[in-house]
Amino acid sequence: MIEHELTTYLEQRLAEHQPRRIPQPDLAEAGVLVAITAEVNPKLLLTLRAAHLSSHQGEVAFPGGKRDPEDRDIIHTALREAHEEVGLEPNEVQVLGVMDQVVSRFGYLVTPVLGIIKPGLDHIASPDELDAVFEVPLDLFRQPPSKYFERGKIRIPSYDYDDFHIWGLTSMMIAEMMNNLWDCDISMKY
Repeated sequence: MIEHELTTYLEQRLAEHQPRRIPQPDLAEAGVLVAITAEVNPKLLLTLRAAHLSSHQGEVAFPGGKRDPEDRDIIHTALREAHEEVGLEPNEVQVLGVMDQVVSRFGYLVTPVLGIIKPGLDHIASPDELDAVFEVPLDLFRQPPSKYFERGKIRIPSYDYDDFHIWGLTSMMIAEMMNNLWDCDISMKY
């Protein structure tokens, strides 16, 4: 029942929100999976990128990555990457739609794909890409951020959870989701 209620709520909110599309056909595309557990106190699935990687090492991120030429669409990209990185089977995700696109500092056009997953799934971090997989209670992001980072005209919130520091593009996408879908008022200047 909880899964149905959460799904219905998020589908309605997504229908009311016109996701931002950034017309940048020359940028490489990436898709990330914003997976929320269907339970009374929902959690958000996040990863810690491996320390040995050449970019984004040691950063908290959503499962996801660059779109491959054989990917049907950006949703396929996000689901494929989540399977490769954390062992999440595509049929374990109820995809609800896409959220606001963002451009990474490395020039990728990133599309967050919102999905619902069952609580208690076993996630296994791919050692080639990740040092950890973890879930954060969504309620953490209803609280004031731990601090802010300024980048140009953008004010990016950051959050601390256990030993993890959630910042940058990931925290920006979380803040936009919380503002758009849960009526939070997380300050970000544009």
